[in-house]
Amino acid sequence: MPDALELLKTRRSVKPIELAGPGPTASEIDTLLRIASRVPDHGKLAPWRFILFEGDARSAAGEAIASAFRADHPDATAEQIGFERKRLARAPLVIAVVSRAGPHVKIPEWEQQLSAGASAMSLVLAAHAMGFAASWITEWYAYDRRVLDVLGLAANERIAGFVHIGRPAKAPEDRERPSLGAIVTRFGT
Repeated sequence: MPDALELLKTRRSVKPIELAGPGPTASEIDTLLRIASRVPDHGKLAPWRFILFEGDARSAAGEAIASAFRADHPDATAEQIGFERKRLARAPLVIAVVSRAGPHVKIPEWEQQLSAGASAMSLVLAAHAMGFAASWITEWYAYDRRVLDVLGLAANERIAGFVHIGRPAKAPEDRERPSLGAIVTRFGT
C-alpha cells in the first residue's frame, strides 16, 4: 500500500460509467463504512448515515429516479428515461451519505453538514486506499423530494453525496489542479 501522503496525492475521481466490478466485498464495505464514520463530529451527534445500493437495489432505486424524470419530462425519449433508470447502476456499489443535520442547542447545523461532507470524503479516500476508485456526486435526483421519499430519507435529511465505488476500467487521468498561488493567501503579509 502506498504511504499516506502518496495516497492522498494520487486520489482521482473516476466517472461512474468508468467503474467496473467486482465491487467491494461485504467485509470491505464494512471497512469503508467504519472509516467513513471516523470523522470530526462535534457533540458526537453522528449527523449522517449511509444508504447502500448494490445488486438489484441499484435498479430498484433507478426506477424511482426514472419515474420522477418521466413526470417532469413527459416528452422524454425511451433512451433518456433508460439513462435516468441506470443512474445508480453505473458502478458496482453506490453509497449515499445522508446528512441528518438539524437544530441543536450547541452544535450549528453548518458544522453537522461539514461532518457529513467529511464522511463522504473519508469514504472516497478509503476506497482509493483499498484499490478501488470512487466518484462523489450529487445530481438532480439528490434534491428531488419524490426520489428522496422513495429512498427513505426523512423530511429533515439531505443527500450529501452519492459515492460510486468500483474498479477503474482504465487508468484515471489527472486533471489540472489550481496553483497554490491562486488559492492561498497568508494573513498579515
